[in-house]
Amino acid sequence: MASAPEDVTPPPPSFAGRIKLQDFMFDTAGAAAGPAVLRRSPRHSTPTSTNTDITITNTNTNTKAPPAHQQGTSTSTTTRSPSSKRKAPPTTSPTKRKKTSPSTLSSYAPPSHYAHLPLLPDAIGPNLLVLFIGLNPGIQTARTGHAYAHPTNHFWRLLHSSGITPYLVSPADDGQMPRRYGLGLTNIVARPSRNGAELSKAEMDAGVAVLQAKVRRWRPAAVCVVGKSIWESLWRVRHGRGLRRDEFRYGWQEEGENMGVGDGGDGDEEREDGVDYSGEWKGARVFVATSTSGLAATLKPQEKQAIWRELGVWVEQRREEEKKKKKVAAAVVVEEDGVGEGSGIGNE
Repeated sequence: MASAPEDVTPPPPSFAGRIKLQDFMFDTAGAAAGPAVLRRSPRHSTPTSTNTDITITNTNTNTKAPPAHQQGTSTSTTTRSPSSKRKAPPTTSPTKRKKTSPSTLSSYAPPSHYAHLPLLPDAIGPNLLVLFIGLNPGIQTARTGHAYAHPTNHFWRLLHSSGITPYLVSPADDGQMPRRYGLGLTNIVARPSRNGAELSKAEMDAGVAVLQAKVRRWRPAAVCVVGKSIWESLWRVRHGRGLRRDEFRYGWQEEGENMGVGDGGDGDEEREDGVDYSGEWKGARVFVATSTSGLAATLKPQEKQAIWRELGVWVEQRREEEKKKKKVAAAVVVEEDGVGEGSGIGNE
């Protein structure tokens, strides 16, 4: 490696080793001679965009005439503070979340999903005034083995308030309904599920033929369809199409909609003791009532009560007629046994 020549003299240092503050001090002596010229950084004389000041220049290109206070210029300069970048607070309260009906929270569930739950037996007997047709057993109904067992279901309370039952019946007494009150219980779908959304239209339609056979077998005076969706399945199978909105109504249906007639099988089906199969049977009248589920909130409680009361009035009238018939029959029996005038105790 070659060494530097010895005759090369290094340059003198450019830094004296101390800052000369006097060069930066205000000259008070020259202040009397004239106005002092302050030394300022160039950045203060040229406007620039910084984090603290934002300069926005807008060029007016609109063809419309500017306001009076802006006439005479085509360029405006606006300075905004950093706080102007923040979003303005909402003028209205945030939109509330819409409540979702519990019936829409689930979708179809196959029968295997609830295969561990037992099926609910029907409560049917001869000489029924009304056979109630429900949708299918709920979870609690299947577990307890009693119809409409969930505490939020209004079935038993509506039966009593409408006059269909003289007392408030407990779900545990559902098996006594045919004998005590002439009322029967069955469903269009036998398998249990959490709600109606877990059933398919196909299996509901398949249950219509089973219902028709039950009605022909037991011959109740009337059937009560507990819910619009059940009636839609009955209509769909019978008419081969869906039920239009203008065709639906709660209450009694036309005589042509009677159940248990015109569906074949007459004379070939199993017959039950105590059921009168003589004469021509015109079928069971159909009454469409509201759903009694606590999830059904389409109608107000007063509207549901009015619909169920219509069925209650008919049941009360039929019971009065039955009482009169029994009195007449009892009087005939007494007369045929020879117990009449002059045959009482103490008469000679």
